[in-house]
Amino acid sequence: MQEQVKTGVEGLDSILNGGIAADASVLVSGNPGTGKSIFGLQFLYEGVRRYDEKGIYVSFEETDDDIRGAAESVGFSEWAAFVEEGDVRVYDKRGMLGEETFTAVIDALLDDLDGGGYRRIVVDSLTMFQLFFDDEREKRTYLLKFVDILKENGLTSLLINEQGAVFPETEIGLENFLTDGNVYFIQTPTDSGVNRYVWVAKMRKQDIDTDIFPMEIGEGGITVYERAGGFSMMGRNGSVF
Repeated sequence: MQEQVKTGVEGLDSILNGGIAADASVLVSGNPGTGKSIFGLQFLYEGVRRYDEKGIYVSFEETDDDIRGAAESVGFSEWAAFVEEGDVRVYDKRGMLGEETFTAVIDALLDDLDGGGYRRIVVDSLTMFQLFFDDEREKRTYLLKFVDILKENGLTSLLINEQGAVFPETEIGLENFLTDGNVYFIQTPTDSGVNRYVWVAKMRKQDIDTDIFPMEIGEGGITVYERAGGFSMMGRNGSVF
Protein backbone atom coordinates (compact mmCIF):
# COMPACT_ATOMS: atom_id res chain seq x y z
CA MET A 1 0.00 0.00 0.00
CA GLN A 2 1.26 3.47 -0.96
CA GLU A 3 2.54 5.44 2.04
CA GLN A 4 0.85 8.82 2.35
CA VAL A 5 1.78 12.13 3.94
CA LYS A 6 -1.14 14.01 5.46
CA THR A 7 -1.35 17.71 4.64
CA GLY A 8 -2.97 18.54 7.98
CA VAL A 9 -5.62 20.63 6.19
CA GLU A 10 -9.11 19.73 7.34
CA GLY A 11 -11.11 18.43 4.38
CA LEU A 12 -8.23 18.30 1.91
CA ASP A 13 -6.85 14.97 3.13
CA SER A 14 -10.29 13.44 2.58
CA ILE A 15 -10.33 14.74 -1.00
CA LEU A 16 -6.91 13.14 -1.43
CA ASN A 17 -8.17 9.89 0.11
CA GLY A 18 -5.67 10.10 2.94
CA GLY A 19 -3.00 12.57 1.87
CA ILE A 20 -0.18 13.09 -0.64
CA ALA A 21 1.86 10.08 -1.75
CA ALA A 22 5.14 9.98 0.15
CA ASP A 23 8.09 11.49 -1.78
CA ALA A 24 5.74 13.11 -4.32
CA SER A 25 6.35 16.60 -5.69
CA VAL A 26 3.21 18.74 -5.88
CA LEU A 27 2.86 21.98 -7.83
CA VAL A 28 0.68 24.46 -5.92
CA SER A 29 -0.56 27.22 -8.23
CA GLY A 30 -2.76 30.29 -7.97
CA ASN A 31 -2.84 34.03 -8.29
CA PRO A 32 -1.63 36.23 -5.40
CA GLY A 33 -3.63 36.07 -2.17
CA THR A 34 -5.28 32.72 -2.77
CA GLY A 35 -3.67 30.95 0.20
CA LYS A 36 -0.76 29.08 -1.42
CA SER A 37 1.87 30.19 1.09
CA ILE A 38 -0.45 29.56 4.03
CA PHE A 39 -0.97 26.06 2.70
CA GLY A 40 2.80 25.57 2.65
CA LEU A 41 3.17 26.85 6.21
CA GLN A 42 0.30 24.65 7.40
CA PHE A 43 1.79 21.59 5.67
CA LEU A 44 5.00 22.02 7.67
CA TYR A 45 3.42 23.20 10.92
CA GLU A 46 0.94 20.34 11.18
CA GLY A 47 3.63 17.95 10.01
CA VAL A 48 5.56 18.69 13.19
CA ARG A 49 2.64 19.26 15.55
CA ARG A 50 0.46 16.31 14.61
CA TYR A 51 2.63 13.82 12.73
CA ASP A 52 6.14 14.29 14.18
CA GLU A 53 7.61 14.99 10.74
CA LYS A 54 10.27 17.68 10.38
CA GLY A 55 10.20 20.09 7.45
CA ILE A 56 12.07 22.74 5.48
CA TYR A 57 10.70 26.06 4.21
CA VAL A 58 12.60 27.68 1.34
CA SER A 59 11.49 31.23 0.53
CA PHE A 60 12.87 33.33 -2.30
CA GLU A 61 10.45 36.16 -1.47
CA GLU A 62 10.29 36.74 2.31
CA THR A 63 12.53 37.11 5.33
CA ASP A 64 12.44 34.80 8.34
CA ASP A 65 10.51 37.49 10.26
CA ASP A 66 7.96 37.80 7.44
CA ILE A 67 7.43 34.04 7.42
CA ARG A 68 7.02 33.90 11.18
CA GLY A 69 4.52 36.78 11.05
CA ALA A 70 2.47 35.04 8.38
CA ALA A 71 2.42 31.81 10.40
CA GLU A 72 1.40 33.51 13.63
CA SER A 73 -1.29 35.58 11.85
CA VAL A 74 -3.31 32.40 11.24
CA GLY A 75 -2.73 30.91 14.68
CA PHE A 76 0.40 28.82 14.17
CA SER A 77 1.60 29.91 17.60
CA GLU A 78 4.33 27.27 17.94
CA TRP A 79 6.02 28.13 14.64
CA ALA A 80 8.89 30.08 16.25
CA ALA A 81 9.50 27.27 18.75
CA PHE A 82 9.56 24.67 15.98
CA VAL A 83 12.14 26.75 14.09
CA GLU A 84 14.25 27.29 17.20
CA GLU A 85 14.21 23.57 17.99
CA GLY A 86 15.15 22.62 14.43
CA ASP A 87 11.89 20.85 13.64
CA VAL A 88 11.32 23.42 10.88
CA ARG A 89 14.36 24.74 9.01
CA VAL A 90 13.84 28.08 7.25
CA TYR A 91 15.91 29.37 4.34
CA ASP A 92 14.75 32.92 3.68
CA LYS A 93 15.29 35.24 0.73
CA ARG A 94 18.41 36.80 2.23
CA GLY A 95 20.17 33.46 2.13
CA MET A 96 18.67 32.10 -1.06
CA LEU A 97 19.07 35.16 -3.28
CA GLY A 98 22.51 35.74 -1.79
CA GLU A 99 23.74 32.56 -3.49
CA GLU A 100 25.32 33.15 -6.89
CA THR A 101 24.28 29.87 -8.52
CA PHE A 102 21.57 27.28 -8.22
CA THR A 103 24.25 24.70 -7.42
CA ALA A 104 25.13 26.72 -4.32
CA VAL A 105 21.47 26.65 -3.26
CA ILE A 106 21.38 22.86 -3.66
CA ASP A 107 24.60 22.44 -1.70
CA ALA A 108 23.16 24.47 1.18
CA LEU A 109 20.03 22.32 1.25
CA LEU A 110 21.94 19.07 1.04
CA ASP A 111 23.90 20.01 4.14
CA ASP A 112 20.65 19.91 6.13
CA LEU A 113 19.19 16.92 4.33
CA ASP A 114 22.15 14.73 5.20
CA GLY A 115 20.98 12.98 8.36
CA GLY A 116 18.57 15.77 9.32
CA GLY A 117 15.50 13.56 9.37
CA TYR A 118 13.41 15.95 7.29
CA ARG A 119 10.33 14.56 5.51
CA ARG A 120 8.64 17.66 4.07
CA ILE A 121 9.77 20.69 2.07
CA VAL A 122 8.04 23.79 0.71
CA VAL A 123 9.64 25.97 -2.00
CA ASP A 124 8.08 29.44 -2.29
CA SER A 125 8.14 30.24 -5.11
CA LEU A 126 9.17 28.91 -8.51
CA THR A 127 8.62 32.39 -9.93
CA MET A 128 11.69 33.65 -8.05
CA PHE A 129 13.48 30.31 -8.46
CA GLN A 130 13.78 31.03 -12.19
CA LEU A 131 15.99 34.07 -11.55
CA PHE A 132 18.96 31.69 -11.35
CA PHE A 133 18.56 30.67 -15.01
CA ASP A 134 19.13 32.36 -18.34
CA ASP A 135 16.27 30.78 -20.25
CA GLU A 136 13.15 28.64 -19.89
CA ARG A 137 14.83 25.46 -21.08
CA GLU A 138 17.57 25.73 -18.46
CA LYS A 139 15.00 26.44 -15.76
CA ARG A 140 12.98 23.35 -16.62
CA THR A 141 16.07 21.15 -16.81
CA TYR A 142 17.19 22.20 -13.35
CA LEU A 143 13.66 21.98 -11.98
CA LEU A 144 13.55 18.33 -13.02
CA LYS A 145 16.94 17.71 -11.39
CA PHE A 146 15.77 19.51 -8.25
CA VAL A 147 12.61 17.39 -8.03
CA ASP A 148 14.73 14.24 -8.42
CA ILE A 149 17.04 15.34 -5.58
CA LEU A 150 14.06 15.91 -3.28
CA LYS A 151 12.68 12.44 -4.06
CA GLU A 152 16.07 10.78 -3.55
CA ASN A 153 16.22 12.35 -0.10
CA GLY A 154 12.75 11.08 0.86
CA LEU A 155 11.06 14.49 0.84
CA THR A 156 7.43 15.15 0.03
CA SER A 157 7.46 18.59 -1.57
CA LEU A 158 5.12 21.50 -2.28
CA LEU A 159 6.42 23.76 -5.05
CA ILE A 160 4.52 27.05 -5.06
CA ASN A 161 3.88 28.70 -8.40
CA GLU A 162 2.48 32.19 -8.98
CA GLN A 163 0.10 32.62 -11.90
CA GLY A 164 -1.71 35.67 -13.17
CA ALA A 165 -4.95 34.10 -14.36
CA VAL A 166 -7.94 33.67 -12.06
CA PHE A 167 -8.87 30.29 -13.51
CA PRO A 168 -5.99 27.85 -13.99
CA GLU A 169 -6.94 26.33 -17.36
CA THR A 170 -5.65 29.48 -19.05
CA GLU A 171 -2.07 28.83 -17.90
CA ILE A 172 -0.66 25.31 -18.15
CA GLY A 173 3.15 25.19 -18.13
CA LEU A 174 5.63 22.37 -18.38
CA GLU A 175 6.03 22.47 -14.59
CA ASN A 176 2.60 20.84 -14.37
CA PHE A 177 3.91 17.80 -16.19
CA LEU A 178 7.22 17.57 -14.31
CA THR A 179 5.50 17.19 -10.95
CA ASP A 180 3.45 14.33 -9.51
CA GLY A 181 0.48 16.46 -8.52
CA ASN A 182 -1.22 19.74 -9.35
CA VAL A 183 -3.24 21.68 -6.79
CA TYR A 184 -4.84 25.02 -7.67
CA PHE A 185 -5.99 27.72 -5.28
CA ILE A 186 -8.61 29.98 -6.78
CA GLN A 187 -10.44 33.11 -5.63
CA THR A 188 -13.30 34.97 -7.27
CA PRO A 189 -14.49 38.48 -6.33
CA THR A 190 -17.88 39.08 -4.74
CA ASP A 191 -19.64 42.21 -3.56
CA SER A 192 -18.58 41.46 0.02
CA GLY A 193 -15.03 40.21 -0.63
CA VAL A 194 -13.82 36.99 -2.27
CA ASN A 195 -14.83 33.35 -2.46
CA ARG A 196 -11.97 30.86 -2.20
CA TYR A 197 -11.69 27.40 -3.73
CA VAL A 198 -9.23 24.53 -4.07
CA TRP A 199 -8.97 22.13 -7.00
CA VAL A 200 -6.82 18.99 -6.93
CA ALA A 201 -6.39 18.52 -10.67
CA LYS A 202 -3.90 15.65 -10.63
CA MET A 203 -2.18 13.23 -8.28
CA ARG A 204 -0.25 10.41 -9.92
CA LYS A 205 -0.96 6.90 -8.60
CA GLN A 206 -3.81 8.21 -6.42
CA ASP A 207 -7.58 8.03 -6.59
CA ILE A 208 -8.70 11.62 -5.88
CA ASP A 209 -11.82 13.75 -6.01
CA THR A 210 -11.32 16.29 -8.81
CA ASP A 211 -14.31 18.52 -8.01
CA ILE A 212 -13.65 22.14 -7.06
CA PHE A 213 -14.28 22.68 -3.35
CA PRO A 214 -14.83 25.85 -1.31
CA MET A 215 -12.35 26.76 1.40
CA GLU A 216 -11.74 29.38 4.05
CA ILE A 217 -8.66 30.89 5.65
CA GLY A 218 -9.00 31.66 9.34
CA GLU A 219 -7.59 30.91 12.76
CA GLY A 220 -5.76 27.62 12.39
CA GLY A 221 -5.14 28.10 8.67
CA ILE A 222 -7.09 26.60 5.77
CA THR A 223 -10.31 24.59 6.02
CA VAL A 224 -11.69 22.82 2.93
CA TYR A 225 -15.39 21.92 2.78
CA GLU A 226 -15.34 18.55 1.07
CA ARG A 227 -19.12 18.03 0.89
CA ALA A 228 -19.81 21.12 -1.18
CA GLY A 229 -18.41 20.10 -4.59
CA GLY A 230 -20.21 20.27 -7.92
CA PHE A 231 -21.26 23.91 -8.01
CA SER A 232 -20.61 26.96 -10.17
CA MET A 233 -18.12 29.56 -9.03
CA MET A 234 -19.93 32.88 -9.17
CA GLY A 235 -17.91 36.03 -9.55
CA ARG A 236 -18.80 39.70 -9.49
CA ASN A 237 -21.83 40.61 -11.66
CA GLY A 238 -22.84 36.94 -11.79
CA SER A 239 -20.07 35.79 -14.13
CA VAL A 240 -19.38 32.06 -13.94
CA PHE A 241 -15.88 30.59 -14.01
